[in-house]
Amino acid sequence: MAWYQESFGNDYLLVYKHRDMQGAYHEVKKMINWLELKHGARLLDLCCGMGRHSMALSGCGFTVTGVDLSEVLLQEAVKLGGDGHVTWIHGDMRDVPLHETFDAVVNLFTSFGYFDEDEQNEKVLHEMHRLLKKDGRFIIDFLNPIYVKANLIAQSERKEEELTIRETRAIEDGFVRKRIVISQDGEPERHYLEQVKLYERPVFEAMLQKAGLHIDHVYGGYEGQDYAPEASSRMIFVGHKEG
Repeated sequence: MAWYQESFGNDYLLVYKHRDMQGAYHEVKKMINWLELKHGARLLDLCCGMGRHSMALSGCGFTVTGVDLSEVLLQEAVKLGGDGHVTWIHGDMRDVPLHETFDAVVNLFTSFGYFDEDEQNEKVLHEMHRLLKKDGRFIIDFLNPIYVKANLIAQSERKEEELTIRETRAIEDGFVRKRIVISQDGEPERHYLEQVKLYERPVFEAMLQKAGLHIDHVYGGYEGQDYAPEASSRMIFVGHKEG
């Protein structure tokens, strides 16, 4: 089983319990201005997870569809109050089970680079192109590999109620990999892997161009600052579909 099929389950909800709706609203409110969309525009949140950003986008007046491979996270999205406001679709980001097109597609919070092969990651970009209307807008919110390599926290540990969560991070074979160990008294340890392929800006831009996605701007963070290779924690591509 692939790491992303194992890692995005019930334990994921425990590990990332600290992520809240307020944070999602803050991130989204800045980004929607970059899309220049009209009220009611149809928007696809590709890899929506537990739906924090989808619900925030819906709350900003857009008609939102969220797609994710994890049924556990989609169920959590419904539980959090997204049922009726957002259309939730179970599917793989490389082969989205939708045939309509959208005014915008967003891929947020480093939900790209999950696959070992470049060809598989590029499929995601081609799907974004397919799902966009002519001149439709996109956002890909990715980590900045240069910043990650320079600022990686190798180890951390924290408590969540009766659980101890230990995380170790390393740069290996062109990926940033995080290994998570969850321990609880009287129970076997649970181990998970998360990984993202580290595509630096020139390579990412070449992949976008190949997929027919034109970059209008690259931001270095949610506040709208320009991308700076050494200083920016994010690498956020904003652009539109060509042709």
